[in-house]
Amino acid sequence: MYLTDDEKKMRDGHLGEAVSMAMSILVDLGEAIDAPKMVEIAHVHTDSGFYLGDAGLEFVEHLAASGGQVAVPTSMNNTSFDIERCRSYGVSAELAGKIKRLEQAHLAMGAAPSWTCAPYQDGILPKRGDLVAWSESNAIVFVNSVLGARTNRTGDLVDICCALTGRAPKTGLYLDENRMAAIHARLEDFPADAYADPRFYPLLGYFIGKQCGNQVVAISGIPETVTMDDLKGFGAATASSGATALFHIVGITPEAPALESCLKKGATVQTITVSPAALKESEALLCTAENEQLDWVGLGCPHFSYAEFTELAECIADKKIHPDIAFSVFTSRETLSRIEAKGIIEKLAHFGIETYTDGCLLLYPQSLKPSGTMMTNSAKAANYIYSQAGYKVAYGSIRECVESAVAGKIVRRPPAWLPS
Repeated sequence: MYLTDDEKKMRDGHLGEAVSMAMSILVDLGEAIDAPKMVEIAHVHTDSGFYLGDAGLEFVEHLAASGGQVAVPTSMNNTSFDIERCRSYGVSAELAGKIKRLEQAHLAMGAAPSWTCAPYQDGILPKRGDLVAWSESNAIVFVNSVLGARTNRTGDLVDICCALTGRAPKTGLYLDENRMAAIHARLEDFPADAYADPRFYPLLGYFIGKQCGNQVVAISGIPETVTMDDLKGFGAATASSGATALFHIVGITPEAPALESCLKKGATVQTITVSPAALKESEALLCTAENEQLDWVGLGCPHFSYAEFTELAECIADKKIHPDIAFSVFTSRETLSRIEAKGIIEKLAHFGIETYTDGCLLLYPQSLKPSGTMMTNSAKAANYIYSQAGYKVAYGSIRECVESAVAGKIVRRPPAWLPS
């Protein structure tokens, strides 16, 4: 693997032990995946602050103790739980202490305490063509697809190595030829009201991910009315059901002004027709609740945006939550400060909603409600909560989630645009 003189100095210890260890790991990785050289990166979004065991904690603490400092701006993905409040809902003192140690090690190395899986909602917006090293599946697919920056699916702990060196192996989606689609998903027979339904885009994303796996796909037929939150929900669903890291939406995303501009040249392009019947199957897979019983409503996977909080506040009006229902929303510290300034947080608390920062909705069921049925507006959460936590799930819009929390049971109206 070719290294520049500066990269050799990093590897050989001229910039300290932490940088040497980080660069050596990246070189070993690059040689294993046949990367010819490194690329210089402009930003890192790291998931190495997510506690997955003592080995990761010890690795990060060793880098910090060895004098490691980030070489490029570095934001932090959400950690396991709300760092300041996790003891109040059953997280052990030992685990809470380890989460805090991870936080302190990253801060010591200069990472920003963003603690969110959706950094693009908090002003972290790499430009088209920027080379970055991001972790977190929904953030990866968003920065590649919607913003047009370039990252691979950077692994946990590899990401902090990228941050300390400002480098990543040159392979995968950093290369022009690997960003072209060999699959075309064409939408047909959807009425106009389907695109205005907030349930539509996560359902579509779940279907696309199932069909396309980790391949780049071009989608045609989506109108210009699609919002950033629509694209967030869509991308998160594709990444959870299919490991998608890059999609193109013709006429919407920056690398797809026309279909021909984002299709792989000289390749046989597979065409998938997406119809209402196909999304009916997606809805059935995501809705595993067997009856109207409801225990918990969970929103914010990915982290809730300011616009979503505004919609939620409008939906709750002067209602009150049913006493048997837990209602939790997960967001970033930045977004929380915005809704606090607007008085939205008080309205949510009066309704009975608990708002959490830093953590991940997917890890909370065992702490908040150890079993039962959950309702969410997130196809990603519906997919993972059922498969990983054993919950039954009802998928619906934000408004349906509120109506269900008030009624104390699942309230859903199947989309009129889906076949009966």
